[in-house]
Amino acid sequence: MSIGLLCRSAASVLRAPALRGVLILTGSIALGACQSRADTPSPGAFGPPPVSVAPAVQRQVQEFDEFTGRLESPKSVDIRPRVSGYIKKVHFHDGQEVKQGDLLFTIDPDPYLAELAKARAQLAAAHTQVELAISEEARGHKLIDVKAISQQEFDQLASATRNTAANVQAAEAAMQSAQLNVGYTEIRAPIAGRISRANVTEGNLVNVGDPVLTSLVSQDRVYAYFEAAEDSYLKYARLAREGSRLSSRTNASPVTMGLADEEGFPHRGVMDFVDNRLNPQTGAMRGRAVFDNAERRFTPGLFARIRLVGSGTYTAVLTPENAIGTDQSKKFVLVIGQDNKAQFREVKLGALIDGMRVISSGLFPGDLVVVDGLQRVRPGMPVTPEKLPIDDKGMPIRKQAAVASAQP
Repeated sequence: MSIGLLCRSAASVLRAPALRGVLILTGSIALGACQSRADTPSPGAFGPPPVSVAPAVQRQVQEFDEFTGRLESPKSVDIRPRVSGYIKKVHFHDGQEVKQGDLLFTIDPDPYLAELAKARAQLAAAHTQVELAISEEARGHKLIDVKAISQQEFDQLASATRNTAANVQAAEAAMQSAQLNVGYTEIRAPIAGRISRANVTEGNLVNVGDPVLTSLVSQDRVYAYFEAAEDSYLKYARLAREGSRLSSRTNASPVTMGLADEEGFPHRGVMDFVDNRLNPQTGAMRGRAVFDNAERRFTPGLFARIRLVGSGTYTAVLTPENAIGTDQSKKFVLVIGQDNKAQFREVKLGALIDGMRVISSGLFPGDLVVVDGLQRVRPGMPVTPEKLPIDDKGMPIRKQAAVASAQP
């Protein structure tokens, strides 16, 4: 039974005296329902619903492409021993930053100092032998002039001089080798950077080239390696041929970067390498950007988000991303006409730039687009538009933000 019929029936029954007392409670309930129905406003009594709108803007834009990569050090060195021996001392703290030439390890030098002393003695003996040979050859010259010795004997004296001179050269080389080995007992930093932990501690025996004592990476700059898909590489090559975008092969194209805990891309660098071919396994082109690391913000191995210029500059119509709705496979916006009614506009989307979506077709500059309350509005429905102010990029400024910015 409907509320209206129930109300009429209750009123008729209450007019009969015999039933008035019996049905007083029922009548009160029914009349209360009637009163509630009378107090309930009809749909649309409050007028069209309010919605927030903002104008579509037209401005010059440039697209950007984003990639993921890893940071690497431009210089990375494995520190290995060049002579065998016992580690006598470790001169650094694990993880510290060192300068080029800083002493890292000392290998027991005593055996090599002994070899050096031996080489010096052998060199001295060789010098003595060559002096003797030169004297004998000089006497041979005098004797052969008076036919006191044969030509063969003189030739032997001259040969002995040359042999002893060669022995001197060999002894000098042996001494230089011994000096090098003594120098190799002091292992120094070949580059400036941050050192890892010591893999071998004092008292351990090491051999030539084994094991890796520690590793060292440079710190002043970092490389960000990333891979661009084949379609991106082809797009960049086409734009470079058209003159819309500089080629990263021949120009230091600007690059921006953000780390995992950062908003946006606050760090600026340049491209300095593009590989000579695509990776046949992934179909991607490897690229590299370089960033200054004087403040030591970056550590090799960090995940990085890389952003490159993806197009030339062009004029586009933009609207906020949250103003775009989806109807099955279609993208649409609701535009408020001069009659304050919502109009359905199917749109074709372009790139997302600073929270604003490029609209390739379906929207015109100045169109008032519903940016809040899209779910409450239907095409053809009258609304009360509340126009929001926009910033210099065309992004609507919400009421709370506008009030806060207006306060001193």
